[in-house]
Amino acid sequence: MNNKSLKGILFVAIGASSYGIVATFIKKGLADGYTTAELTFAQALLGASVMILLNLIFNRISPSRVADRPHRKDIIKLLLGGIPLGLTSTFYYLSLRYIPVSVCIVMLMQSVWIGVVVDLVVNKIKPAPIKLVSIVVVLIGTVLATNVLNADADLDWRGVFWGFLAAISYSLTFLATNNIATGYRPMVRSMFMLIGSLIMVSLVWGYSLLEKFDPSVLWTWGLIIAFFGTILPPLLFTKGMPLVGVGLGGIIASIELPVSVSMAYLFINESVNVYQWIGIVLILFAIALMNISFIKMLKPN
Repeated sequence: MNNKSLKGILFVAIGASSYGIVATFIKKGLADGYTTAELTFAQALLGASVMILLNLIFNRISPSRVADRPHRKDIIKLLLGGIPLGLTSTFYYLSLRYIPVSVCIVMLMQSVWIGVVVDLVVNKIKPAPIKLVSIVVVLIGTVLATNVLNADADLDWRGVFWGFLAAISYSLTFLATNNIATGYRPMVRSMFMLIGSLIMVSLVWGYSLLEKFDPSVLWTWGLIIAFFGTILPPLLFTKGMPLVGVGLGGIIASIELPVSVSMAYLFINESVNVYQWIGIVLILFAIALMNISFIKMLKPN
């Protein structure tokens, strides 16, 4: 495996880790009295606005790259590709209203096997045995890391339902970033996808926003949620996913789980027992196992 694939792994891992940070901030935003609609819209609006601004600055600095602007047909595809991105935030933040961060993450991590199924159905890529083993280890690790085996756990089915929908849309986001208009710069692709995401979020939450919208959400939680949840991940995913593929990308993205659980433990005092930490270690082991061939390729002969 060449250096491009290794870079792709790094980009996807950082993007997923960044996304993992967001859940804790959403929980704190909800605790401050903001609604799911306000937080989701603030993230989408600021994310799209910042990306548009970055593209304008970049085009002014390097006017020769303006020719890289996508054709109208590709723009429409990218806008449509932003729909699952907006739905992922919507479903995931709805899930956070009803269940702990750790359980929300385990539902989102169902994108691991959903991504492999997508790769099989869309790209006709059969999973290698080591990938299947890694998936099993990841799923065992996620069960332990989210403490769902605890008899005292009281799960709200609404949170589980929204979390599973988030996993589906999360996998479709990987598919979009891996296949749509990949010949253009990641920043350009991200801009149009984020605009598409903003349109979707506005359509979903429009009525709720008309009833209640506190502008202070934009400069309190909106900025930080937009950076870690909207600006950074799509940039890294659009650059990294084409280099690794949907199936492997979904597995690498499972690093979001230990990051998110750790953030919840440190900043909102969600308890994490020894079994959960064992689950986190198992997930990290699965990621290492999945990439063992890449490590071997780096060794000198």
